[in-house]
Amino acid sequence: ESALPYQTRSIALMPDGAGFALGSVEGRASVEYFGDDATKRFAFKCHRREEVAYPVNAVSFVPREDGSLVFATGGADGTVATWDGNARKRLWQSSAYPCGLSSLALSHDGSLLAVAASYTW
Repeated sequence: ESALPYQTRSIALMPDGAGFALGSVEGRASVEYFGDDATKRFAFKCHRREEVAYPVNAVSFVPREDGSLVFATGGADGTVATWDGNARKRLWQSSAYPCGLSSLALSHDGSLLAVAASYTW
C-alpha cells in the first residue's frame, strides 16, 4: 500500500531495484522500498504554489555509483525539482514553463534533463 492516499500519476523504479517513487494528483510524491526496507519509505509535498497543489506528472532517477538517491519530479505547475532522497531535501527547482510538464527524463549520469511541456488535461 502506498503512502499516498490519492490517485497515482507517475512512477519510476530506483536504478538499483530497491524501490520506486510515486507522484500523485495531490502534489505529493513518495519514495517506497520493497521487502524489509519498507520502513524507510517517506512522502513529501512538492509542486505547490501557495494553497494550490499540482499533480506530479513525472519522476526520473539518476543512477549513482555512490549509492545516493537522486531523482527529479515534474509537475503540472510547470516546474522541475531535483531531490536528495537520502537527506529528504530539494536540491534545485526550475523556473516555471508556460504550461504543465507531462514527462521528463534524466541522462544516465544526471548531466542532461529532457522535459516535455504540454497541456495534460
